[in-house]
Amino acid sequence: MKKTVLTLLILGQVTFAQHNSQNKNTTSEKDSTKVENLEEVFVTANRTATLRKETPVAISKLTAKTINETKAVALYEIANKVPGVLMVNLGNEQHMMSIRQPMTTNAYYLYLEDGLSIRPMGIFNHNALLEINQFNLQNIEVVKGPASSLYGPEAVGGTINLISIKPSIDPEFKFGIQADQWGYRRIQAAGGATVGKVGFHVSGISSLQKNGWMTFSDYRKDNINARIDYNINTNTRLISNTMYGQYYSDMSGGVNETDFYNRDYKSTSDFTYRKSDALRTRLTLEHDWNDNAGSYITAYYRDNKLGQNPSYGIKWSPTINPTKAAGEVNSNNFKSYGAIAQHTQKFDFLNTKIVGGVLYDYSPVTYWAYLLEMKANLNPGLPGKQTVNYYEITAERPDVKLANYSADIFNKAAYAQMSINPINKLVITAGARYDNLKVNYNNALDNSTGTKIYDKPTFKVGINYNPAKFTGIYANYAQGFAPPGITSIFRAKPGTGGTTGKPAEFYYNLEPATFNNYEMGGWLAVLNGKLIFDYAVYYMEGKNELLNVKLPDNSTDYRSVGETRHKGIEFGGNYKMLSNQLNIRFGGTVAEHTFIDFKVSDKPTDVLQNLDGKEMPNAPKWSGNSEVSYYPNWLPKFRTSLEWQSVGSYYQDQVNTVKYTGYDIFNFRAGYEWKGIEIYGNIINITDKLYAYNVSRGNLTTSQPAYLAAAPRTFLVGLQYNFSFKK
Repeated sequence: MKKTVLTLLILGQVTFAQHNSQNKNTTSEKDSTKVENLEEVFVTANRTATLRKETPVAISKLTAKTINETKAVALYEIANKVPGVLMVNLGNEQHMMSIRQPMTTNAYYLYLEDGLSIRPMGIFNHNALLEINQFNLQNIEVVKGPASSLYGPEAVGGTINLISIKPSIDPEFKFGIQADQWGYRRIQAAGGATVGKVGFHVSGISSLQKNGWMTFSDYRKDNINARIDYNINTNTRLISNTMYGQYYSDMSGGVNETDFYNRDYKSTSDFTYRKSDALRTRLTLEHDWNDNAGSYITAYYRDNKLGQNPSYGIKWSPTINPTKAAGEVNSNNFKSYGAIAQHTQKFDFLNTKIVGGVLYDYSPVTYWAYLLEMKANLNPGLPGKQTVNYYEITAERPDVKLANYSADIFNKAAYAQMSINPINKLVITAGARYDNLKVNYNNALDNSTGTKIYDKPTFKVGINYNPAKFTGIYANYAQGFAPPGITSIFRAKPGTGGTTGKPAEFYYNLEPATFNNYEMGGWLAVLNGKLIFDYAVYYMEGKNELLNVKLPDNSTDYRSVGETRHKGIEFGGNYKMLSNQLNIRFGGTVAEHTFIDFKVSDKPTDVLQNLDGKEMPNAPKWSGNSEVSYYPNWLPKFRTSLEWQSVGSYYQDQVNTVKYTGYDIFNFRAGYEWKGIEIYGNIINITDKLYAYNVSRGNLTTSQPAYLAAAPRTFLVGLQYNFSFKK
């Protein structure tokens, strides 16, 4: 602990240069419902503070007010309020994502913390957001669609920027507790102030789940964030920010169909787990040369250890050998040493603005996985139709490696973006980035060493036209780029290595996925700003998307040769009534995700050869989130809201034979604050609906579905004390 504190004080975390922009534009959040909605400032879409009306992308902001009123246990409760976003709860803050993609764990999303990626390129983890401290969020910005021209690989389906709370001018402190009837507890505290030239903010949470509604579903999470701002002078700032977090969770996994519909929430294992130990620290020096020029340089360090005995890694076949199964234990550890520098320059000529920067990242990584031999204890059933009651480990086999490699990852990048205002009300934006991702590897399973290089330039161009103060439209073309995760490359192919007697074979030939996105959209604020509406229409072509093909024993084969198509409409709006006492928020997306040309087998004997023309699995054509909130004038500081979350039907398998019907649920929230004391309560899933966050299965007729069951009706209560000493 002493070492952690020392690291916190010395190194800190650097916030992107956007922080200075945020500090100067705090009023935009307060005025987000006025006619001047297009004056709202965003920092993610252009890496610097930019008005919405000058941003040719689909972007949304979740404000501090929304975050504070949601009182979320997990981040998905907040993120799903953004139109076009479906963050899928996998339990205990684990998750996967759907933004212009099916529900997936693929590396098509970029998760940023104050503008800097949580993970280095090539080491994507779909659960990365479980490391976030929800009590440390000022706002969240979501860019939908490719942003690779600014942020590089993995910024394809969407980019989520979690912006942390900055130091307050006056001393502030808040402390809270919350709990539900299923054994969940959380303690949280935060505080900060500015003394002379130095401002600081510290925030921490400690979450604990014991004996929940699902068996074997305990978890614990402890996070602390600390930010220190030093204003050297009026033009120069030094900003540090450090995060340290520990996480441990049982992995209960999915339940079979019979147990799901009987509400028998019973895990088939009592040994699976996920654990994380993460440190991120940054230091930024910002300087304003004049009113038209500013620069920053950031140095950062990451240290992450992720260990698992994953429930999804259990392989079992009811037709091959129904009483035997296999699992694994794995560990993925990396460190990162990097720097990023950026300069912003404005010119009077055509109101030109140029943003340019360079990045260097060095991330050594080690990964290993070994075999677990298991016995499958079956429920009664017909041969080939059995389900597993529970698994038990019969032997740990650290001598049988499923993967064992080390690698040094080097990412070098340069980017630039320019916007001009050639005529009144018209803004043109163009940008480009070049990434060179080099992987020097040592694969112990086949005693090979080598280098993999993934390099690519990506481009974007967009226009904004704002014919009136209350409306604006935009159009853009953007490219996306995502190299295969190195964990996929160096995992032995099914049927090779281990105890098979065959030499291990690997996925050295996986190709980077590339995307071309065409989009148009706009905004409208009418009725004196009381009704605000925005929309986006997109068409995205993908090539060489990484496809996980489920085999009969639940093992995974990877493919990255083919074409896909993603198209949809996203819309959202806000309507204030009764002198702003009643607020109606609505939003959703209608989308279609299709395999255009995708070969999944090279063997003439295989029944399934390709997926051409089929819908991608886990891809609902509809999802939406809407909410009605009431803030009565007769009882100031009281709030109440009713939220509707809707997810349409989708195919469970890649061959489009079985669908899940989707779900509609309702959540209720209420809170009241008196003299700094806030009491609140949430009812999640008011009607106690039986539903699953996700349902998936293999492609055979004998494949068994796995239902990721959602929680029954949940009552959350909380108490929080908010103190502010204003001069």
